[in-house]
Amino acid sequence: MPQPSSPLYERVKHVIPAFEWPAFEPDIEAILRLKRERDAVILAHNYQTPEIFHGVADIVGDSLALARQAMKVDASVIVLAGVHFMAETAKLLNPAKRVLIPDLRAGCSLAASITAADVRALRVSHPGVPVVTYVNTSAAVKAESDICCTSGNARQVVESLGVPRVIMLPDEYLAQNIGRDTGVEIITWAGHCEVHERFTADDLRQLRRGHDGIVVLAHPECPPEVVAEADFAGSTAAMIDYVAREKPARVALMTECSMSDNVAVEHPDIEFVRPCNLCPHMKRITLGKIRRALETLTHEVTVEPDIAGRARRAVERMLEVK
Repeated sequence: MPQPSSPLYERVKHVIPAFEWPAFEPDIEAILRLKRERDAVILAHNYQTPEIFHGVADIVGDSLALARQAMKVDASVIVLAGVHFMAETAKLLNPAKRVLIPDLRAGCSLAASITAADVRALRVSHPGVPVVTYVNTSAAVKAESDICCTSGNARQVVESLGVPRVIMLPDEYLAQNIGRDTGVEIITWAGHCEVHERFTADDLRQLRRGHDGIVVLAHPECPPEVVAEADFAGSTAAMIDYVAREKPARVALMTECSMSDNVAVEHPDIEFVRPCNLCPHMKRITLGKIRRALETLTHEVTVEPDIAGRARRAVERMLEVK
């Protein structure tokens, strides 16, 4: 079989096999055309597959980066290649724009773990304690919160409040890790990411036994004992920065599978060991579904006005934290 020769394939050839590329190319070409016709941009999370992340996305990043960049978008249509709460956040920050998600089933175990009523009950149980809500939540939950955070700025958000005690929802492990780092007493919720909760400290020890000199990076949604065993812990953006800065010869990223593929495109000289877990929700987003979203302008994400205003304030307050 002849090797693909497009400049785009040259960029991703060491993470996408040559035999797969012909199946992707028609959708990529159609999406690039449809973006121009629809005045659309595609925002893609770091967990999207390489053919999306490097093939059609205009803006890529973690939840914090996507939230910030969404506010700068000039196009009239935003396609969110990620999960539903990310599309809701983009809509909160761009109420006049049409925001699409290619698959309505692209959810999140964290967002599903808590409701607005749960937050109200916690406020009753802990009067006067501020509520910090992870962006991995519904707009309705954000609306009941004082301020949002991401894994990239959670520590700064908690410290910005200047209080000894906060409620931090819904990721129990992220909250425990932030509590350890800040010394702030954190009231937690028993929500977990179905990708990161599966990693164990023994997984990391086995990696070290099997791969001499490996550097292990962990996402702060991992259990505290995993974070303690890692060489570095941080958001997906922080992991990317670490790899670019430190250039380890061999590295493992304890996070979603596609993350390693996307970072490896930029660092072909680094060996990426991949003990990853798949996010079934992220993997619902495909090139074909992005193409259909642009062809049919579906599925549009909306937020009820009475929820949107309060949720937007919590997100904007987060974005003000440096």
